[in-house]
Amino acid sequence: MGRDIGTILETELADGIVILATWEWVAKHWALLAIAATLLSLLIGVLWLLTYYIRICLNIFVDTPPPLSMNPVDFQPLEGEIVRFRSYDGTSLRGMHLTAPKGVPYKGTVVFCHEYGSDMYSCARYTRPLLEVGYDVFTFDYRAHGQSSGKDYTPLQWPSDKELGDTLGACAYVESALRAEGRDPSIGLFGISRGAGAGLMAAAADPNIKAVVTDGAFSTETTLTALMRRWAHIFATVKLVYQNHPPAFWNFLCWILMRFAQPKLKRRFPSVRKALRDMQPRPIFFIHGERDSYIRVDQTEMLYETAPTPKYLWVVAKAKHNQAVVTDPKSYAARTVAFFDKHLAGEDVGEECILSDPVAEDVA
Repeated sequence: MGRDIGTILETELADGIVILATWEWVAKHWALLAIAATLLSLLIGVLWLLTYYIRICLNIFVDTPPPLSMNPVDFQPLEGEIVRFRSYDGTSLRGMHLTAPKGVPYKGTVVFCHEYGSDMYSCARYTRPLLEVGYDVFTFDYRAHGQSSGKDYTPLQWPSDKELGDTLGACAYVESALRAEGRDPSIGLFGISRGAGAGLMAAAADPNIKAVVTDGAFSTETTLTALMRRWAHIFATVKLVYQNHPPAFWNFLCWILMRFAQPKLKRRFPSVRKALRDMQPRPIFFIHGERDSYIRVDQTEMLYETAPTPKYLWVVAKAKHNQAVVTDPKSYAARTVAFFDKHLAGEDVGEECILSDPVAEDVA
């Protein structure tokens, strides 16, 4: 019994010594502990803030649809030869061959890439003038659009590796058909909004794409960063916080968001700007609406600055998202035809024909 009491006393004494030593260490290093606790609190706060923003931005990324410009009553559909072909991952897609009127000399073939939420028939709004002067047009439905396959795929307004594969599949199909006919496999590409981004990325990978027209083009990361900054005030409760985030914060947040979004959505979102930086030079004609409130003009201007030469930029006064062709149809037709005449058909067309306004010339 005495030994048990002695053992207990020894244990309590040892515990007391340990506690005393711990307090002595804490008293000696209190400043270091305070700094560590402060840093840990800051880290937890930053992680909470990032988690909060990522949850919000992921909803913006997935659930914010762009304004759609396709309207069945504002153009007369074109009919041509319907075909089926494969995307690069084997998805079955629907396409349509449109040929120039009989008696009009063939100038080349243009692949049309429609916008998100539209279908291949929307090409009539943009490419009818090309057909009239001798260009064949191949238009197609992206997966989960029109009558292409992809019922298990949820399309978004951002160009992903899936839309890139669809575009490359369409171009490969057309190039193969041209070779089979004994024609030059060089083609032009005409892309609208999301189709423009997919088209630019395809042009960086396919050297047979000789000239590109884009309308409402944007790069996912820069546009998403702009949208996050624009809409942060809706969700942020402390204005002083979101108003003072430096640009590096938003860029970092966008990078983290992509790391979450890509595995969740089971697709990649390649950078259009990087594709332009890595692209072998070929002519690109950027068209954008001055009053585009969804994809602001500065987004296309950034792509224009990144693109290799020769390049052209036309900001259409009073036009909203993808509405330049409706706002100024005569200039739209004249400029796009002149661009492909010069850079796809190889005709002796002056730069002023692409950059000038035929309406203004008529008035003069």
